[in-house]
Amino acid sequence: MPPTLASLVHHSALKLTVRAGEDRLDVPVRWAHVSELADPVPYMEGGELLLITALKLDAEDPEAMRRYVKRLAGAGVVGLGFAVGVNYEDIPAALVEAARQEGLPLLEVPRRTPFLAISKAVSAAIAADQYRAVTAGFAAQRELTRQALTDGPEGLLTALASQVDGWAALYDASGAVVATAPEWAGRRAARITADVERLRERPAPASSVVAGPEDEDRVELHSLGTGRRPRAALAVGTAAALGTAERYAVHSAIALLTLTTERSRSLHAAEQRIGTAVLRMLLAGEPDHARAVAGDLYGALLDAPFRMIVAESVAVSGSASAALAAVENPPRVQAGAKPSAAALAAASGTGGDPLGALAEIVESAAARAGESVLVVPEGERLVVLAADGGAAVAACAEYATALEAARAGSAVRETAAGEEDELVVGLSAPAGPIAAAAAYKQAEQALSVARRRGRVCVEHEQLAAGSVLPLLADDAVRAFADGLLRALREHDATGRGDLVASLRAWLSRHGQWDAAAADLGVHRHTLRYRMRRVEEILGRSLDDPDVRMELWLALKATSAD
Repeated sequence: MPPTLASLVHHSALKLTVRAGEDRLDVPVRWAHVSELADPVPYMEGGELLLITALKLDAEDPEAMRRYVKRLAGAGVVGLGFAVGVNYEDIPAALVEAARQEGLPLLEVPRRTPFLAISKAVSAAIAADQYRAVTAGFAAQRELTRQALTDGPEGLLTALASQVDGWAALYDASGAVVATAPEWAGRRAARITADVERLRERPAPASSVVAGPEDEDRVELHSLGTGRRPRAALAVGTAAALGTAERYAVHSAIALLTLTTERSRSLHAAEQRIGTAVLRMLLAGEPDHARAVAGDLYGALLDAPFRMIVAESVAVSGSASAALAAVENPPRVQAGAKPSAAALAAASGTGGDPLGALAEIVESAAARAGESVLVVPEGERLVVLAADGGAAVAACAEYATALEAARAGSAVRETAAGEEDELVVGLSAPAGPIAAAAAYKQAEQALSVARRRGRVCVEHEQLAAGSVLPLLADDAVRAFADGLLRALREHDATGRGDLVASLRAWLSRHGQWDAAAADLGVHRHTLRYRMRRVEEILGRSLDDPDVRMELWLALKATSAD
């Protein structure tokens, strides 16, 4: 610890005597400074022991001494050393009384003790304290390195918490708590995730100091990683500001965790290349080869039903209409899922990279749950293989819900129109390795429907459980229907018969002449004549079930006309 007035008083070679302020001797001394100025305050920084002989002071004037001592105390001077036997044989009573009233420690310096000896003692004590801090810092670095190598980040956090006499927490790229030390710090770490989210928006390296939950402690936050976007964050909570030794320990932890993070990034790239090979083998119908390549890395993922997720980043208008479409068509994946604060934060601040945000979210969720997840970028697409019913699929659904909410909010606020990238996701039904190609096709089909409907996410099972009729709203289908029925509409426009209505009635009655004629209020022979005219005009036979199906869908597609 740094030198204090008490340690100087107890220094046997200095022979100092306390004349006032006996109860404030435990204050650290930052330096010992000699000044005979009547007003040395402009040259003080605070924390000094001021040494004087009262060469230019009227030390016997009570009023002058009160003003002098008051200014010294206000400037942060921690003590006053008065040399006796130089200008005054004893410390004047006026100065002693002023020091007592202000509570400023006053030390009597005997004539045989030069001021230089006091300055040397303070300097030596400060140097020794700094040496101890550096030595302790190197020892802490060795211990942290040993723990990181033997027990990983969790062991490092445990050692760090012990070094700083507080707690430490590690957050992943999504801002979620990965590990804490001691265990009781988990709740405290979780309550400052909003501060971690704000730190993540700043380029690395970045740091900040926040008040702990309910002002329980002082928390330092540090981003980890060398890239533009932090890969993780470290929180260190202590009862007071960190000392030199503790600061060395924290900096060592940051360096080690950053090294671990960067190494993880390289490993992640290698894993991603393996994942790409596994995916291609699955889609090529080679599940056995895929399983052999997957090994322990992705093998567990192929041993249970999985979901195929295909996502795209689509440039769309930022107008309110898209957001309103989102409100009218809320996502149904993992029904009942509500967006968490982390998902909402990611949805509102994707940084123009919605695919990157989705990858980060599903990977973080899988890591926290101990699941395997296969994430493969494919140009403007992202393909994800995740365990059915697992954390990664749930996180995808949660993120989609948050995006829908964000779009709805932008609609309510009537944000200005503009080009922006938005996420579109399609999910397959649960499948196994043998059906991977079919699952990929299902995800693509769901993605196509989500894109046409202005939805963030559509699940393939929704398509089978719902109706095909909403798909008829597609512009291409509408154009086909208009072309197919145009000749009949033109015929009806001349007033020579109601062929379109007759065709609709006949098809709705499954070709039953009497029932359809009754619906139209005409004789069945009249209806037969009209159906022959339909065949003549279209050049197609109504006996063909494909023709009847196309005509019925065309009528449904144009039913609003």
